[in-house]
Amino acid sequence: MPSAPSPSYAPTVVIEDLYPCLEGGRYPVKRIVGEPLEVWADVFKDGHDILRAVLKWRQEGQQRWAEAAMSLGDNDRWHGRCSFEAPGTWEYVVEAWPDGFRSWKKTFAVRVEALDPDVPVEALEGARLLEQAAIRARAAGVMDGASQLTDCAELLRTLPADQLMDVLLSEELQAVMDKFPDREFATTSRALPVRVERERARFSSWYEFFPRNAEGRADRHSTFRDCLERLDDARAMGFDVIYFPPIHPIGITHRKGKNNTLTAGPDDVGSPWAIGGPAGGHRAIEPALGTETDFVWLLAEARKRGLEIALDFAINCSPDHPYVKDHPDWFYQRPDGSIRYAENPPKKYQDIYPLNFHCADWKNLWRELIDVVRYWVDLGVTIFRVDNPHTKPVAFWEELIRSIQRTNPEVLFLSEAFTKPKMMQVLAKAGFTQSYTYFTWRESKHELMAYVNELTRSEMRWYFRGNFWPNTPDILPGHLQHAAAPMFRLRAALAALLTPCWGMYSGYELCENDPYPGKEEYNHSEKYELLQRDWNAPGNIKAFITQLNRIRHENPALQLYDNVVFHAADHDQVMSFSRATPDGGNRLLVVMSLNATAGVESGVHLDLAALGLAEGQKFEVRDLLYGGVYQWQGADNYVVLRPDGVAMHVFSVKPL
Repeated sequence: MPSAPSPSYAPTVVIEDLYPCLEGGRYPVKRIVGEPLEVWADVFKDGHDILRAVLKWRQEGQQRWAEAAMSLGDNDRWHGRCSFEAPGTWEYVVEAWPDGFRSWKKTFAVRVEALDPDVPVEALEGARLLEQAAIRARAAGVMDGASQLTDCAELLRTLPADQLMDVLLSEELQAVMDKFPDREFATTSRALPVRVERERARFSSWYEFFPRNAEGRADRHSTFRDCLERLDDARAMGFDVIYFPPIHPIGITHRKGKNNTLTAGPDDVGSPWAIGGPAGGHRAIEPALGTETDFVWLLAEARKRGLEIALDFAINCSPDHPYVKDHPDWFYQRPDGSIRYAENPPKKYQDIYPLNFHCADWKNLWRELIDVVRYWVDLGVTIFRVDNPHTKPVAFWEELIRSIQRTNPEVLFLSEAFTKPKMMQVLAKAGFTQSYTYFTWRESKHELMAYVNELTRSEMRWYFRGNFWPNTPDILPGHLQHAAAPMFRLRAALAALLTPCWGMYSGYELCENDPYPGKEEYNHSEKYELLQRDWNAPGNIKAFITQLNRIRHENPALQLYDNVVFHAADHDQVMSFSRATPDGGNRLLVVMSLNATAGVESGVHLDLAALGLAEGQKFEVRDLLYGGVYQWQGADNYVVLRPDGVAMHVFSVKPL
């Protein structure tokens, strides 16, 4: 909308439908450092003036604006483009004004062609416009430009009418005038926010493991100092973010036993999400893992390997947490004076007390939790995976993320909100960098295509970055239960190739598939016990996962979020999609079977334009997984895919 009138004049240019704009500017759109932001707006005014519009942007707290000219498309829609050079909060506006010189020049040309007797008088009007621009050039210290404009003004006063247009049509003259426009009657739109983050916000590969089980020994609790081999293995597979479940002291009261039983034995390690014990709460470390010094050492070792350790921020308190004694009013009090434990029916968490974010002392509670995150940031943690954010107020997350990123814009947050779509979406708008998704339960071609298009083609692409996980410690989906390696390869490939952010929970590479009877959970869950593992057991799919991550790192098209284009395939269990960089320098075509138990054959019909190919053009496809090279021509091709052989192709596409 137009800005408020100034005392000297009423704005005349209308600016409306500025886009992208989330909730009227309530929430920022998201970009990565250096990533272009395409902006458009409807810009027009009364009368027949020629308009100019610029896109302006600046970082929060800065006074000076950068700007770039916008171009006019159809029906008064103007388009602009900008990018941002550093993480942080930015803002952008559109400014537009009537271009007096261009408008005058257009009318003057008509008068000259019509031999209008008023041409000499109108030439004086043009000279006045040039002299005013010369004043602005001198004020800017551009004396050469000022002299050029003054000289041209003199020519308008002295040249015959039939020679005037030769002067006015000079591109050099117009370029100088464009540098010193008259913006006296400019209108500026309201400012809209942009949240700019570092590259890992958009492109990352996550690997989750429990540091207490790093050695894979059921008889020994591992420490931070024992984690290097696991870090090196994850790095060798191509992962760059290592996610740790909570590392804090684990409560003793109502500690859960194996398989979530209510009675724990003396050797049961308990759930890391039941935070708090004699050793402390959210600022402390489980003594069996080591010390704070050990953790800081491990953070440094991870950085040496090009890795970042993401810490779980779980706002859970065991009955032994210091908050229970020091701030009982922060919890839900039952009529008998006891504190209510957590429930997510039918699940019950007798070992966890949830905090009451609306208690009378809520301001101090919120401040304390923000300070907890600040504590770990100060130790060197730059990524947080947040447990169940949908059970806490959205306003709290807005305050926490804004507070942390105001001083540490490099810090990223992953939302673990498997909940209703609108809540997942508003958490992303409120500031979460990435979000878990429903990918885990999308199985058919139709479901997958519809969901990916929803995430990357709708307005969600401006604020929601989906992170695809085929499994988590909480979720062993039905299609993986008792499944063989082909299904694990299939789901990993879908997660890794459909989106630039994906992750997996350790054990996936070993195709662990034993479910707790009747549930979508692991039997003998690592959440409650130490597991015996051979990290290189026969039948593992580590080599395949390594290939996927290598392909992701070597192909920029797979590092973008909103460039997935689906292609038609005759078989309902064959899916084909492409991803390309905007300049067409990197183009990939994926053709894969969704059947992990039987072979399929299908015709594939390509959208050649999406691949930057002309009708009938020959092109080369190189299989990045299996190494074959083929020449194709036209949109129609035929594939044979088998789970025990070539179940998918990841082709690089090169026009011939």
